[in-house]
Amino acid sequence: MGYCMYLRKSRADEQAENTNRFDTLQRHEDILLELSRKLNIKIEKIFREIVSGDSIEARPVMQELLYQVEKKLWQGVFVMEVERLARGDTVDQGIVARTFKYSGTKIITPIKIFDPVNEFDEEYFEFGLFMSRREYKVINRRLQHGRLSSVKEGKFTGSIAPYGYSKVKLKGEKGFTLEIDNDKASVVKLIFSLFLKGTENSTGYHTLGISKIAEYLNLYNIPSPANQKWTPSTVHDILTNPVYTGKIRWNYRPAVKSVETGKIKTKRYRNSNDKLILINGLHQGIVDDVIFKKAQNKLYNYSSVPRNHSKSVKNPLAGIVTCGICGAKMVRKPYKNKKDFIVCPNNCGNVACFLELLEEKLIASLDILTKGYKVKFNHDSNQGPVRDEDIKNLSLMSLKNKEYALKKQLSKVYSLFEQGIYSKEIFSMRKTKLQNELNNIKTAVTNFAEEKDLNKQVNEFFKDMEITEIYRKTTDPKIKNSILKELFYKVEYKKEKSVRWNSPPDAFEITIYPKLPHL
Repeated sequence: MGYCMYLRKSRADEQAENTNRFDTLQRHEDILLELSRKLNIKIEKIFREIVSGDSIEARPVMQELLYQVEKKLWQGVFVMEVERLARGDTVDQGIVARTFKYSGTKIITPIKIFDPVNEFDEEYFEFGLFMSRREYKVINRRLQHGRLSSVKEGKFTGSIAPYGYSKVKLKGEKGFTLEIDNDKASVVKLIFSLFLKGTENSTGYHTLGISKIAEYLNLYNIPSPANQKWTPSTVHDILTNPVYTGKIRWNYRPAVKSVETGKIKTKRYRNSNDKLILINGLHQGIVDDVIFKKAQNKLYNYSSVPRNHSKSVKNPLAGIVTCGICGAKMVRKPYKNKKDFIVCPNNCGNVACFLELLEEKLIASLDILTKGYKVKFNHDSNQGPVRDEDIKNLSLMSLKNKEYALKKQLSKVYSLFEQGIYSKEIFSMRKTKLQNELNNIKTAVTNFAEEKDLNKQVNEFFKDMEITEIYRKTTDPKIKNSILKELFYKVEYKKEKSVRWNSPPDAFEITIYPKLPHL
């Protein structure tokens, strides 16, 4: 059996590194190697923990070390202090103490050599772990108070700046704030415009939901926060983040711990607490409060279609009609050889009716509401929907900026090779990678003129005609549903008596909550 070394940073080390700019692990490694030379002991393996965690479960290198200690592969472990081995709760401390005790593995520090088999060393070791836990809690409490104070001062305390901003150090004081990145900020403004106004091209007007916005941004090669493909969740996070109005949000998704099958699980839930802090930040907003509130209202009233994603939409009223008694979304209930019904899934006493009858009454209401109105298109890009031409200009600008950055990187690679810093192999690998990325950018620019319609089928119906004509022209439930969702926030349905009480089939009430269509 030989000896190994375990290195891990503490939170205090990370803070010191940021201030003094040195590598903690390297310093500790030098100290312990010097100690091993004095003791005439050869270090056969070094375990480096690069992640920070307050439990063994969050530290994979520590798990590997404990496994090898348990198998009695090591006679002793070099570590800067016993506190580096475990700062978790009493369960973690017990696991570490028991593993080293029953394997007979020594713990060697610059201050003392601990032999867990020795009764006095065992007590000293356990006391050291206990005190380290107390110290950890004190440091963590101090850090949390410091962060909360910074938040209340309007400073940004996150590690990564939100998309559209850069994280900058405040001059003359502690802390950070956010600075607008103009290129990315224009994408944030575009996302809000697409969500609230839609887009417009030569074929007509398109309404875009969150998923379609992600597809649209990917279509025009607009860079995402992670420089990957845009996803609906990324778009949703931008639309709901008040940081874009100049606010700082704190405790939005607090960590909630629970025990499942003997293991601690940490989950984060959105809007799950009443301790959310929202305060004016030191940074400038990208969108104004009015636009942001409109986006939140639309998200709140946005009706998702309740259906199995493996199947197509068959209910034109899906997500539109709600129960007038319990507020649940009404659902379609098909019957063999009979007409479809629309029912409340909660069985609250609201009597069902034929879906066809409800749809007819709804369209009759729509006739009255929109009589004489025709669908037209606003060609003012400042007031109306976003034009494809504007999107192309933004996309082209993003591609050009990326091309410029890649050329700078390629130039730096050549410079490092000429200085002898890069070997021939590394130079070749880096050059090939950057050249491939440049070729992809050039191909994207070459193919830039190609246009793809996001929803051709819906476009065919959005012409200069009355709104109810558009609805009646199609038999596709998905298109009908799409149109209704643009015209209504919701429709409440209520029917108290069934046919058995001699009530006619259409003896129900509906209350409509219309939107103003893009006219």
